[in-house]
Amino acid sequence: MSKTRLFALLGVAIMLIAILTNPSKDKINDELRDRAKEILKKQLQYEHQDAVEFGMMLFGDRVVEEFVNTYVQTKNYYLFSLCEVNWNGEKVTVGGGAFGKVWISPKLDEKANELIDVLKKQ
Repeated sequence: MSKTRLFALLGVAIMLIAILTNPSKDKINDELRDRAKEILKKQLQYEHQDAVEFGMMLFGDRVVEEFVNTYVQTKNYYLFSLCEVNWNGEKVTVGGGAFGKVWISPKLDEKANELIDVLKKQ
């Protein structure tokens, strides 16, 4: 078998594996929710963790869910997926997924902090 044919077969195999293991939109959104909850807990900065947990149960989960549903868009490109935050008409890629893994960029922290600052001022 020639090197060219072997290289082509290897490329097709990698692409097939990427398609089959591309993380779902739900998996990516779950990772984003977890990261957004962490950011919200950092912003609260309370001394009593019980109060923080209770507040997250009452309000935090709803805020995070609304953030993900309203401002986050996940695009599936079959080989990989990208996650964008659309805030003030600006789209920023904050994460992606491939081969069953999800990666979240630190840019999510920046955009979430901007959103939280706006919410605090209202």
